[in-house]
Amino acid sequence: MEEMVTVYLMGKEYSVPATLTIMDAMEYVGYKLVRGVGCRSGFCGACAVIYRIKGKNELKVCLSCQTKVEENMCVGRIESFPINKRTFNIEEIKADDNIVGQLYPEIYNCVGCNACTKSCPQGLKVLQYIAFAQRGKYEQAAHASFDCVSCNICASRCPAQISHSAVGLLCRRLTGKYIAPKCEHLEARVAEIENGDFDILLEKLKKMPLDEIKDLYNKREIEK
Repeated sequence: MEEMVTVYLMGKEYSVPATLTIMDAMEYVGYKLVRGVGCRSGFCGACAVIYRIKGKNELKVCLSCQTKVEENMCVGRIESFPINKRTFNIEEIKADDNIVGQLYPEIYNCVGCNACTKSCPQGLKVLQYIAFAQRGKYEQAAHASFDCVSCNICASRCPAQISHSAVGLLCRRLTGKYIAPKCEHLEARVAEIENGDFDILLEKLKKMPLDEIKDLYNKREIEK
C-alpha cells in the first residue's frame, strides 16, 4: 500500500500520499488552485507557502510545487510576499552615481545574517549579489541574481526588509541597458522573428520530447 502522511492544510487535517508535493497534496484533498500556481516546476515563483512541523516552533518557507509533504506538516498560504519595489524610468537613470543604493538604501542595513541565501529555493547566493550591489558592481550582481524567480521568500526572512529580487532585477536591467556589449545580431534576429522565419521550427519544438529540447538548449551556441 502507498505510504500516507498526516498533514494540516489551511488548518484542516488530511491524510495524503508521502510522494506528493505540497501543491499536489492540496489538489489531492480537493483544493482547486486558481492563484499562486503557475509553472509547477520552480520557475515562476508564484507558489510560496509557509509551514512548520507540528510540535516544533520553527517556521519555514518554500515553493509548494517542489517541496514534498512531511509527517505532521502544517501548511499555510500567503498570496504573495510583499516587497517595496521602487518606480524608475530606465531611460532616465544610469549605471553609476550609486543609483541602486539611492533607490534601495536599505541594502546598507544588511546585517550579514545570510537568512536570504539559506531560504532561497533556487540555491542562489542572495547575500553575495546584495553585497555586489552595495559596492556598485552591478554586472556581477546581475549575473549572481540571474536565476531569481522573484518568489520573495528571501525578503520574508530579512530583518533589514531588503527587497532582494527588485535589487537584482534593477542590476540586470542596468547591465542590459548600459554595461553589457550590444548584441550584434539582435535587430536582424527580431526582424527574422517578425517575418515568420522560425514558425516551422517552433512547431517542431512543440512536438519535441523535453529531454531533446534540454539537450538543444545545453548545446546551443552562445554569442561572446
